[in-house]
Amino acid sequence: MKTCSKFFIGIDVSKPYFDASLLCVIDQQKQQIQTLRFENSIQGLKEFHKWLKKHKVTMNENTLLVIENTGIYHRLLWAFCCEKNLPIHIGNAAHIKWSFGIARGKSDRVDSIRLCQYAYRNAEELKSSSILDPVLLQIQDLMASRRRLVSQLKSNEVYLNELKNISNIDNRLILERLHRDAIKGISNSISKIETLLKKIVSENEKIKKNYDLLISVPGIGHLTAIYIICCTCNFACRRSGKQLASYAGVVPFEHSSGISIKGRNRVSNMANKELKKMLHLCALSAIQFYPEFKCYFERKTGEGKHKMSVINAIRNKIVLRAAAVVIKQMPYISKYNVLA
Repeated sequence: MKTCSKFFIGIDVSKPYFDASLLCVIDQQKQQIQTLRFENSIQGLKEFHKWLKKHKVTMNENTLLVIENTGIYHRLLWAFCCEKNLPIHIGNAAHIKWSFGIARGKSDRVDSIRLCQYAYRNAEELKSSSILDPVLLQIQDLMASRRRLVSQLKSNEVYLNELKNISNIDNRLILERLHRDAIKGISNSISKIETLLKKIVSENEKIKKNYDLLISVPGIGHLTAIYIICCTCNFACRRSGKQLASYAGVVPFEHSSGISIKGRNRVSNMANKELKKMLHLCALSAIQFYPEFKCYFERKTGEGKHKMSVINAIRNKIVLRAAAVVIKQMPYISKYNVLA
């Protein structure tokens, strides 16, 4: 009689190394969890592959590997799984941590065992992450670099403004000149990144198609469209509008408990703050330049709604429209313009 074997792997990734835990389930009988540490390098992945072969791990749907999203540290492992056709689930760190319940003690080895057990318990619900796309990774890295440079630019501009309080004029002029040179250099770097982003988007047919659909939505501009594509892996994860809105932190949730807590509905603090900030600017732009949103804003504020509550509703509308145009593969057409 043929035995049925399933394998569940949990890996805790750090910069220098990763800890792997392996649970074999043979004919629905759990075996002892095996653990081992490997270097987070090409050589370490070769050793990891040998370790998997030693335990007769199959590289197919009978195996599931779970890791937390670590930004860049898990990329080698992600590429390895894509190359070997090993199903991998890259999970949200906070969501996975809360699923452990009350957990006492912490170490890399213990965390890998917990991830392994998480994979076993939730195997039916966990979806494999999309295949590693080098173009999307390049765009993500460029967007992250631009974000850092913009932060540095604002910091230098603020300091340059504060230099006006220095009484020593000669010293102030020297510092102003130095900071203006720095601001000019940072501004040039930001411009080069934005030019490169446009070039990459225009040269990739799949990304360009979704990009054109996104910028057809009122309020969404060049950078916001690219960032949404990054967050959704060019919508490979098939996020619905409601899921994307929740991820962006623009969905209000009920806040009440019995008779002691009766607060108004509020958005969750668990959100992609960068995307939320971009959507806020999109909403302000939509209110200013698009009659559809301008009329909605004026009507709701006239009814006594709080200004920020209405702006959040517009952010939500923009996200829902963004997801809809990509899912339907049709550009946005405003009914307001059609009726007008």
